[in-house]
Amino acid sequence: MTTLSTVEEVADVIATAGASASRTIVGIVGPPGAGKSTVAALVVERLGPIATLLPMDGFHLPQARLVELGRRERMGAPDTFDVPGFLRVLTALAGWESGASSDGGTATGAPADRVLAPGFDRTIEEAVPDAIAIDAATPIVVVEGNYLLLDTDGWEYVAPHLDVTFYVDVDPAIRQQRLIERHVRYGKTPDAALEWSLGPDEANARLIEGTAASADHVIRLLH
Repeated sequence: MTTLSTVEEVADVIATAGASASRTIVGIVGPPGAGKSTVAALVVERLGPIATLLPMDGFHLPQARLVELGRRERMGAPDTFDVPGFLRVLTALAGWESGASSDGGTATGAPADRVLAPGFDRTIEEAVPDAIAIDAATPIVVVEGNYLLLDTDGWEYVAPHLDVTFYVDVDPAIRQQRLIERHVRYGKTPDAALEWSLGPDEANARLIEGTAASADHVIRLLH
């Protein structure tokens, strides 16, 4: 496992991994507040038109469904995502099922021209169907999310779709402060933001930190 300290280094590793492949799927993992979304976006920007971004956030289960399941108060935990839907998208991107689509469409004998995936609106904490379209000609897909390397709850089927993986590591105090600020920015009171950051977010962070050893590379950006 190598440690990388700049976005340029990460992009170079990805470009090398994808040099001889028609499609390379990259996984960028990290606990809440680690900065994985920012890192992934910067890497895609650095790589240019050969890369596109697929955040895992779009696969959050709907709020109403979380309430039905009694899981709303721990939204963000592994069992609050549509894991089968996420896997369908990864499978279509990898070309493991010709003609597969994000809505589970049947094979047509030829790969889909594009794969549709949901986005996520943080202001209402709901997925946005088909907000992301990934063209079949795009050779590098950078996937970012919490549980890409988790080996339970159905997530264990994700890692085999990933060609190269990175774990974003950051000082816990910095990570927690970022989370508090993010929650306040999207409408929580400071007290509620602190409670959520040190409660559900921290429980998820400990679980995700346990998957770090499975990554191919660690990212510790210089500040």
